[in-house]
Amino acid sequence: MTTGVRRRLGVEERRRQLIGVALELFSNRSPDDVSIDEIAAAAGISRPLVYHYFPGKLSLYEAALKRAAQDLAERFEEPQEGPLGARLLRVMGRFFDFVDEHGPGFSALMRGGPAVGSSTTNALIDSVRQAAYVQILAHLRVAAPSARLELVVRSWISLAESTALIWLDGRRIPRAELQLQLVHDFAALAAVSAAYDPEMAALLRDILTDEPADGPFATLLTRLSALAPAA
Repeated sequence: MTTGVRRRLGVEERRRQLIGVALELFSNRSPDDVSIDEIAAAAGISRPLVYHYFPGKLSLYEAALKRAAQDLAERFEEPQEGPLGARLLRVMGRFFDFVDEHGPGFSALMRGGPAVGSSTTNALIDSVRQAAYVQILAHLRVAAPSARLELVVRSWISLAESTALIWLDGRRIPRAELQLQLVHDFAALAAVSAAYDPEMAALLRDILTDEPADGPFATLLTRLSALAPAA
C-alpha cells in the first residue's frame, strides 16, 4: 500500500529532472515560447523552486542545451570498422534521429535561440562541431590533417547542419534520401579536393578501395556515370 508521500529529491537529482523537463519542452516548441511556469508545472514543483535551482530561464536553457549538445556529439561516435561510406551513413541516421526528435531544440542549438550572443551557447555549438570533426578524422585514420582535408571535413559538417535545418522546414525531401545525399556530398567534396591535391587523391583512393559494389560511394559513382554524355 502506498503512503502518498512524495520522495524529496536531492539537489543534483532535482536539477537533472528540471533539465530533462526543459529539454523535452524545448524539443517540441521554440524556447522563446516556453515559460518558467510551464517548466515548473511539468516538473510538479512551484515557480519559486525552479529559481532555487536555476537563477533564471537562460541558465536553465543553457543547461538543457549542454545536455542536448552532449547527446548530439555522441551521435557521431561509430566503431571504426568496415567501409567508410556505410559508417557515415549510420552516423547520418543517428544525426537525423536527433534532428527529428528535437526539431525546435536542434534549431535553437544551431541558431542560438534566446541566448544569441551568449558565449556559453556558442561554445556548446563549437563543441558539437569539434566532436564531429575529431570523429571523422579518426575514421579517416588521419592524426594531422592537411589544410585541404580540414576544409573538406569542416565544410561537410556545416553542410549537414544547414541541410538538417532546411529539412525541418516542411520535411519536403524524404529523410532517407537526405542521409544518403549527405554521404555522397562527403565523397564529392573529397573528390573535388583530390583533383587539386595529391595527398587528398591518395586518401580518396584508399577510401574507394575499401568500398563494396553496393556501398554509398559506389552508388554515387554509378549515378554520376549515368549522367555523363555518351561517347
